[in-house]
Amino acid sequence: MKLADGIKVPTQLFLSGQSIRDYPGILGSGQMAVARAHHGLWLLLVLLLPTVGTSSPSAVFRLNREALNYMSNVGKAPLQRALHVTVPPFLDPRGEVLQPTRTQILDVLVPHLDLKFIAGFGLRLTATANFTIKIFSVPEPLEVMQPVALTADARVAQGPIRTPMVSISTCFPLFGNSTVLDSSNSTSPVLLARLQKHIKAVLSNKLCLHISNLVQGLNVHLGTLIGLNPVGPESQIRYSMVSEPTVTSDYVALEVNAVLFLLGQPIVLPQDPSPFPWPQPVGTSGSMATVVLSQHLFDCVLMLMQKAGSLNLDVTGYLNSDDNPLNTSALGQLIPEVARQFFEPMPVVLKVRLGATPMATIHTNNVTLRLQPLVEVLAVSSNSAFQSLFSLDVAVNLSLQFSVSEVKLRGTTSVLGDIQLVVVASNVGFIDLEQVRTLMHHVFKKPLLDHLNALLGMGIALPSVVNLYYANPEVSVYEGHVVISSGLLYQR
Repeated sequence: MKLADGIKVPTQLFLSGQSIRDYPGILGSGQMAVARAHHGLWLLLVLLLPTVGTSSPSAVFRLNREALNYMSNVGKAPLQRALHVTVPPFLDPRGEVLQPTRTQILDVLVPHLDLKFIAGFGLRLTATANFTIKIFSVPEPLEVMQPVALTADARVAQGPIRTPMVSISTCFPLFGNSTVLDSSNSTSPVLLARLQKHIKAVLSNKLCLHISNLVQGLNVHLGTLIGLNPVGPESQIRYSMVSEPTVTSDYVALEVNAVLFLLGQPIVLPQDPSPFPWPQPVGTSGSMATVVLSQHLFDCVLMLMQKAGSLNLDVTGYLNSDDNPLNTSALGQLIPEVARQFFEPMPVVLKVRLGATPMATIHTNNVTLRLQPLVEVLAVSSNSAFQSLFSLDVAVNLSLQFSVSEVKLRGTTSVLGDIQLVVVASNVGFIDLEQVRTLMHHVFKKPLLDHLNALLGMGIALPSVVNLYYANPEVSVYEGHVVISSGLLYQR
């Protein structure tokens, strides 16, 4: 950063934290102390965690020009707070001894703030600020309004912990003419000129430093990109950048990879040699943010769910229910050997286990999911032990629809076509698949859909930072990609 006098000050600030809730506002001194204390530990933890991923990105997050307009509006208030600097006393030269006179900024108003992309570099900030400043005795209290035009260029890069990092490269304040707010004030023109010189000297040294502090708070906030988010009870997902951001005059794009954790340990993901082309058209015109999710990301998340056992379920019924087919009495009407082995009606359990990763297929306007679980049918014997009756290989095709709420991609499913069954093993003799298919359709289909919709309804975290949410998102499906076009909403 270059101050008005040409002095260069390094401002590459790359703090990271877990839950910073003050951006877009400058952090208070206490919060900054906590952030700095956490920085070393947080950086160490990130570096110790192996990034087990793929050679190509799992997703691309693109911040469009419309987002800068929104950020310009949201950022006025925190910029005003950041520019509310402390002004040291004015040394009044009248008399034999210099007399310190208290000087205070009463108010800062930022009527204009504009952010633009600089292709291949980052951002340009231009703002105008009006400072209302009070000098408490010269020889009578005096209030002046000092206008300042600010211009700052900021580089957007990949930080050392693979999060976005913003650093101020140049910053220039340009001062307009001061105005005395009380026209009846009798302060002499010579003294007034000295006061204005004092105010400009102080602001020249402090304004860019405080803008730098504001950027420091932003970097803390951007560090939450690498926070862990749950996928299930025992699994998490974490995103991190894989390369330097791409900046054009219309957008900044971040390529990110997903690292998946099971029981606190990263899992090894299959390699994805395919390139990651942007689908055309890319998202909805006028959207603030565009997120492109690859087929490979869905494959990896499904693999994580399968390894974690999240997709497994047990289907039971109430024995005393009048319409309950999950008992040996109802099953014995379809399989005679079951009736011979169980004289009294006993509960039956379907143990559904997925030994293979589900297969997702993404075509334009169509996402399907294929599950191939092993279903073991067990009955409770008289001594309360489970007895295996028979096992089935099941194949079910599902239609998958997506929606986005806050920062999560959620899904709902419905069954496509008939459920396919193959007998794997039987301890009750011959199995008539046509009759069993009717039973499975009745007792298996609804519990499976309820379980999947509850799991997918929990949502998969999208690339995001704390307190920034997707607003009015639209989900589009292209060949091999899911694209989310969205507005943004900042909520503290």
